[in-house]
Formats: sequence, structure tokens, C-alpha cells
Amino acid sequence: MRTRPLKVALLGCGVVGSEVARIMTTHADDLAARIGAPVELAGVAVRRPSRVREGIPAELVTTDATALVKRGDIDVVVEVIGGIEPARSLITAAFEHGASVVSANKALLAQDGAALHAAAEENNKDLYYEAAVAGAIPLIRPLRESLAGDKVNRVLGIVNGTTNFILDKMDSTGAGYQEALDEATALGYAEADPTADVEGFDAAAKAAILAGIAFHTRVRLDDVYREGMTEVTAADFRSAKEMGCTIKLLAICERSKDGASVTARVHPAMIPLTHPLASVRGAYNAVFVESDAAGQLMFYGPGAGGSPTASAVLGDLVAVCRNRLNGATGPGESAYAALPVSPMGEVVTRYHISLDVADKPGVLAQVATVFAEHGVSIDTVRQQGKDGEASLVVVTHRASDASLTGTVEALRKLDTVRGVASIMRVEGE
Repeated sequence: MRTRPLKVALLGCGVVGSEVARIMTTHADDLAARIGAPVELAGVAVRRPSRVREGIPAELVTTDATALVKRGDIDVVVEVIGGIEPARSLITAAFEHGASVVSANKALLAQDGAALHAAAEENNKDLYYEAAVAGAIPLIRPLRESLAGDKVNRVLGIVNGTTNFILDKMDSTGAGYQEALDEATALGYAEADPTADVEGFDAAAKAAILAGIAFHTRVRLDDVYREGMTEVTAADFRSAKEMGCTIKLLAICERSKDGASVTARVHPAMIPLTHPLASVRGAYNAVFVESDAAGQLMFYGPGAGGSPTASAVLGDLVAVCRNRLNGATGPGESAYAALPVSPMGEVVTRYHISLDVADKPGVLAQVATVFAEHGVSIDTVRQQGKDGEASLVVVTHRASDASLTGTVEALRKLDTVRGVASIMRVEGE
């Protein structure tokens, strides 16, 4: 075993960073044995240096992250500060000054992954980011390495624990959205400002990363259709149960049938209770991968939190350190396919539409005519009426999103339609 330690700079020492530092210290002998050399925490960049950080010597703590990554003797930089800047500049500087990088920064990778990969390649360094998508769940490495000889056709998953906890609570207790969100906040699953989670921004960044790796195509955050879950109601769950379904916020990345394009989207969807993702409860994540040769694979586990995310970071750290010792680098960006990303309008799926209509003869015929005029075939219809008001629930066969949008616009113009209460896609069938 080499005796000179590999030096690691840690950017950020919050929930994840502090756990990374703890594991590096408590598991130092095991990590050294697995890598072939000891690893040494050489510096920790933080915003508030006065805060007590158990197990981290005060002399390692600095507020000058730029100076730390530019030292020249750092072998690996671990970035867990998040956000776009200064993370982007720090990672680029790390490459330029001789360090490889392990990151958990989904937002940055979804926005500027191509540029970061190019900087890593130009400087012959590694960029690893298993922790950016699903916490402790091994997902990026299986897609990038284990399935490298296969053709992945679809990635369908729950990649945000906060939203899954909220929807699971609504499903199991009948609670409304706000009540379930309040409980998630009280338990620490939701941030004080939950926008990134509940509006789908977090899941969309992860979908961009997954789609890029799965389809060997550059997919940016702007390419991902995003729809949040704040409008999901208890009534939607009651309708889902009547169909033998539940509701999940899904990240869906898939090839077109002819293989000539890809789509990436995040939105709430009804899925059958028989689908493996339907049984994913609480704050857990799960991703379902479909490929030509391997068939259907499911990856499941805790998708966030200090310890699970640190586990993924340390796994990458071991891999990058091994590469460093061998004078090699691991897989970089694979974007050779360069497939176009199709707009949401071309996505084909089923739909559940709930309408508030007048309770009088001929309404159903008018509604059915609008669906037919826009080429959307109706599978089932359920109507309930009382005191001149009625609820009409329509479930369609597969149709394009553009056709469904045109249908809904036309329905809103009918005098007999008082409102479109809910529109939800039906997936996983």
C-alpha cells in the first residue's frame, strides 16, 4: 500500500458534508485498504467558521474555498455546497489545478453538465456524481457502466422523498395536500420553503441527468417538462382508488418507439397498484429501468438524508481515488447519440379528466363529440349528478399530449362545462 495519503478537500460541511467527514475519519482504515492508500481530509471550506464541527480540527476549516481548491496538492475535491455559483467556478478551478471532483450537485449538473465534463476531460480528471440523483441508491453507475452494453428504453421513477411522503400520506389517510405538507415539514422531510420539491424542480434536474446517461444524449434542465403536485387533491386520490391506482410524482425519461428521439418529464400521475412503484412508501425513492437485454430492473432505497447521500459520495470517492492511484480516469460523458429531445406535445399516454358539468340531457354527448373531434378515444366515463350539477370523469385511451390539450381547451368553451377540475396522466400500464 502506498503510504503517502491522497488529499481530499471538502466544500460544504452541512448535513451531508459533516457525515462525509465523519465516515472518512471513523472508516479510515477500511477506506485505505479498499483504495490502496490512505485518504486524508486536507481542508474543509465553510461559510460560518465559528460553528463547532465535531471531529474536524479547527485548523482544517477555511472560508476561502477558492484557495483550497487551487492549492495544487489536493487529489480530490468533494463538492456538497449545492447551487450554481460558486460551485461551478470551484469545480472548474479544481480541475485546472490538478484535482478530480466528486459532487452531489444535481442543479449544476443538470444545467452545465456538458461544460463540466468537458473541463474534466480537458484536464484528464474524473467527475463523479452518484449522490446527485437518488442518495444512497446505486443508479448512475449501473446506467453508466453495468448497462453500457445494453440499450435503455425507459427510466421511470420516484426521485424525491419529500413529495413521495406527502402523496403517500394523502393516499393512506385521506389528508389534503396542505395537511400532508405540514406533517412533512414538522418531521423534517420538507424544507421551510418546499418549492423545489413540490413544484418538481428537484426531480426535473434529476430527470435531466438520468436521461442524458441512459440515452447517451445531452439533456439539459430546460429540456425537461415539469409540473408540480400542489394541485393534487383528496378527490384525485378517491378517483385513483376507484381505478385501482395511486398517485405518484414521477420522473419519466423514454425513447420514442422509432428510437429517433427522447423525452424527459416530471409530473403527478396515476399508476396501477400492481406496478412496483405503487408500493414505494414514505420518503423512499425508487427507479424502474427498462432495457432491451436486461429487461426490467428496479432500484429502491432512501433517496436523501445525510448518511444515505454520504454513502454515495464515499463510494465515488473510493472509485476516484483508485483511478488516481492507477493514473487513469473513469467513464466521462457519453453523448454520442445526440438524439433530439421531443416536446411534451408529442408524448403519448392515457389521461384522467374530471369535469364539472351541468346535470342535464345531452351533456355527455357534447363532451364525447369534443373528444372525437380531437382524435382522443374515450375508454371509460363515470357521471354523478345532484341538484343541477354533475361530475363527469373521463379516462382516455392513449393519445398525444397535444391532442389532449386541444381537447381540454375546447371543453372549456362548452356552455355545459362549468370547469375542468382535474387533469392527470395515467402511467405504468
